[in-house]
Amino acid sequence: MFTHILIAHDLSHEADVALRRAAQLATQYQAKLTLLHVAEGQQSSSAVASLRAAAEQVLGERLATYCHSNAEVRLEAGKPSEVIHQILGEGDVDLLVLGAHHKGRPELFTGTNLDRLARQSPVPVLLAVSEDDSPYQQGIVALDSSLCSCNALRHAYALMPANGQLLATNIFPLSGRLAKQEAAERLAMQQQLIGQMLDDESASLPQPGPLLEQLVIAGTLSASLDEVIAQRQPQLLALGRHNRGVLAQTLLSSLAQHYLTKPPCDVLVVR
Repeated sequence: MFTHILIAHDLSHEADVALRRAAQLATQYQAKLTLLHVAEGQQSSSAVASLRAAAEQVLGERLATYCHSNAEVRLEAGKPSEVIHQILGEGDVDLLVLGAHHKGRPELFTGTNLDRLARQSPVPVLLAVSEDDSPYQQGIVALDSSLCSCNALRHAYALMPANGQLLATNIFPLSGRLAKQEAAERLAMQQQLIGQMLDDESASLPQPGPLLEQLVIAGTLSASLDEVIAQRQPQLLALGRHNRGVLAQTLLSSLAQHYLTKPPCDVLVVR
């Protein structure tokens, strides 16, 4: 599924963490890997040239450390988010990998910048924060009836090896005013609907692939998902990002914003 992975690198330790994951995935998929560094601010041409040379040397050394052969270092000038969008608009990148912010430069890929990248990116965005760069073994995808959550399921499935496990989790809100029997009946119906949807999706997924499991629980979205994450300890959390207007983005995408701000593990956001 992935043929060209773009990793944005700001010369921080956190970006090195993301680079290790990007290199692992590029090796897993035999994909091209592009390592991007953006020089910011108004600088003279000679200063930019010096920065480019230094960054190219440093990034080349770091890339060689992870032994991925089909890779290149790309140096650009401008604002990181704008440069990234420009490159993504070229059309051949199919996964964007970012690292968490670091204390020295907290503005680069956090807050509104990270949120904007995840919301506007035409390709899936992986926020890689775990120091463990071994292939994913446990993953969770938040699943509802939306197209973007089904897309998140497909991409999370693709990121995991055949010996991994992917838990499709649906949080079903139930009114506390319902009688116990009626609440149980509604939950059972929801389990049946999600199960059928999962069967339909599974039929189009490539084999072999990770073990796909289903969990439907009554509760509130972020709190209940937090409990599942605490119990399962996944290395990957996949979320769909709705794109249906400003108000809908605010209401439906708050889950993605929450986990991008405080990632419990690597977080994949898919439109």
